[in-house]
Amino acid sequence: MLFTPYRLGELALPNRIVMPPMTRCRAGDGDVPTALMAEYYAQRASAGLIVSEGTPISPQGRGYAWTPGIYSEAQINGWRLVTDAVHAKGGRIFAQLWHVGRLSHVSLQPGGAAPVSASAIQAEGVKVYVDLNHKGAASGAGQMVQSSMPRALTVPEIRQIIADYAQAARNAIAAGFDGIELHAANSYLISQFICSESNHRDDQYGGSLRNRLRLLEEVTEAMIGAIGARRVGVRLAPLTTHQGTRDATPQATYVAAAKLLDDLGAVYIHIAEADWDDAPDMPVAFKEALRIVYRGTMIYAGRYTQARAEDALRAGWADLIGFGRPFIANPDLPWRLEHGVTLNPVREDYYYGGTEIGLTDYPFAQAKEGGNA
Repeated sequence: MLFTPYRLGELALPNRIVMPPMTRCRAGDGDVPTALMAEYYAQRASAGLIVSEGTPISPQGRGYAWTPGIYSEAQINGWRLVTDAVHAKGGRIFAQLWHVGRLSHVSLQPGGAAPVSASAIQAEGVKVYVDLNHKGAASGAGQMVQSSMPRALTVPEIRQIIADYAQAARNAIAAGFDGIELHAANSYLISQFICSESNHRDDQYGGSLRNRLRLLEEVTEAMIGAIGARRVGVRLAPLTTHQGTRDATPQATYVAAAKLLDDLGAVYIHIAEADWDDAPDMPVAFKEALRIVYRGTMIYAGRYTQARAEDALRAGWADLIGFGRPFIANPDLPWRLEHGVTLNPVREDYYYGGTEIGLTDYPFAQAKEGGNA
């Protein structure tokens, strides 16, 4: 089933293999996407769908050095290089829209201000990638530092962030993306509002589950209003706790979130399963409950092998499967999986920052087999 076509909104996907968002920290000055990034994504255009690395919706939304934004004209033009290159290779690409919330550092914030969040609670022990020495992306010389103490957002500021998301969605379409994915996972701003342990507010955005889901609802609704529901997907991470957010009742919380997104008509939900060593397994019953309340496309990602992916598709609770790290090292991953070709190993030292090394220099299996690279 992994190699069968699938219809996602207005897009005809040639297979069910997704390249999920992966931060690579290779943007140029002004956080502008580069020709090197265009080459990287175009190499992987045989994926059924590519979801870009997280792209901040505003200067305040930044949390890592050299991540490409989508709020300036130069950034939009830079992303156009990427989308044109992907489309020229026959691919399809969504932009992942990102506000990191408290997972940032004062050196990355406008005017050295404190990061923002649902509440003024620091993510203790959670580090972010910064360029304190101002050496630039090509140096690969960033460093991991403790994220800074955040302050709580005011309601007027929340409304501005909602407007920023809507504008970022418009910018993504102007940049040539086929749609957008709201990053509501992995302990970033939206999940900081959703999760009970990071949201101690006592206004309309805190307290009850209904209130904690309000920002997710209002942001999704604003983006759908801007570009249409068939171009808006949402990423969730129900059991991810490694960056400091925890929810007291994750299954109840995220089944309710899925029902909300079904009511809004979002084109897909992308579930990021916990994928670190000794991470909790996501029970099949939980996945089946999400499928019951959400009628759109379900994407799952998190250390899937080809065998696990096929099992998930046959079981019916997944429609598409994301392969993260394998896509870093294997630009022709769908071809390799279909033909049973050994995968290139990933060079972890080159994940963040640097040049083409560890980004675009991984070999294609087709070239070895005599096909087209």
